[in-house]
Amino acid sequence: MKKFKLTAVIIILGLIFSSHLYAKTAIIIANFGTTVPKAVQSINNITSRVKAAFPDTEVRVVFTSNIIRSVWEKRSTNPKEWSDRGISEEILFTKNLLTTFGELKSQGFKDVIVQPTHLFHMEQYHDLMQYVNAIRSIKTIRNKWKPFNKIALGRPALGTIGDVYPYHVDLKRAVKTFAGDIALAKQKGSALVYMGHGNELWSTGIYIELQNLMRETYPEVKTFVGSVEGYPGIEDVKKSLNHYTPKIDKILLKPLMIVAGDHATNDMASDEDDSWKTILSKAGFDIEIILQGLGSNNQFADLFIANIKDAAKASGIDL
Repeated sequence: MKKFKLTAVIIILGLIFSSHLYAKTAIIIANFGTTVPKAVQSINNITSRVKAAFPDTEVRVVFTSNIIRSVWEKRSTNPKEWSDRGISEEILFTKNLLTTFGELKSQGFKDVIVQPTHLFHMEQYHDLMQYVNAIRSIKTIRNKWKPFNKIALGRPALGTIGDVYPYHVDLKRAVKTFAGDIALAKQKGSALVYMGHGNELWSTGIYIELQNLMRETYPEVKTFVGSVEGYPGIEDVKKSLNHYTPKIDKILLKPLMIVAGDHATNDMASDEDDSWKTILSKAGFDIEIILQGLGSNNQFADLFIANIKDAAKASGIDL
């Protein structure tokens, strides 16, 4: 009788822990990535805060850029050199999204939340969404053979299209996290200029909305937002600065990017003729550069934690 009861308990526990109620859950943080070692700290900050917020959940980091991953793959042949420079194995041996999904499947994870660290619904987020939708669309004759029970996709920091989570609300939420930049610019008597990445395929009108909302929220500092690709570019920003009354003399220049990577160090802060620093300096402005990615801003990083919670709740995933 005792053996029978013990066997029954084991079977019941096995059924419980193999059920959807006790499915192993993982979070994938999907970054575009960076090859600049110092810029990795912004990604690390986001990752560490996500891990602290969900201590009982597996967290994986992926880079979605093939070019960036190939650079780290070459670097990984000499791991000591990079570990001595403070680069973790998580970054040095980072994988792509499909490989990570495969590993999670083989390790028994059943529910997955993919949280991008993109700013808005543009090219990178669109492509990531297609990958996630493709894996989520796998149908099997018997549900138990599906690779995963549930897959959720979080939204970018400034929101996404659709009316489930109005991006205007996300935009206002994000603007609150820029209070520190405003305080610094006010202290220095400077205008605040952000350089975003932008793109030439999707509208970058979100930058104009962000700029206007920043000015409404923080009227004490004049804020300008431009992009490396698309509109408004550096010439548009320079024209706006020159036409502003009262005259602007000093500028606090920062990247509107998750990491202060290649674009920030070269396109924004270098001494090259076509950098934003050079162009604005030649136009007569006194430039001070803050070479720090948004991921290093704790309040901004926590936007992704909130988005993970929303995605989990909407998909019925327990965290």
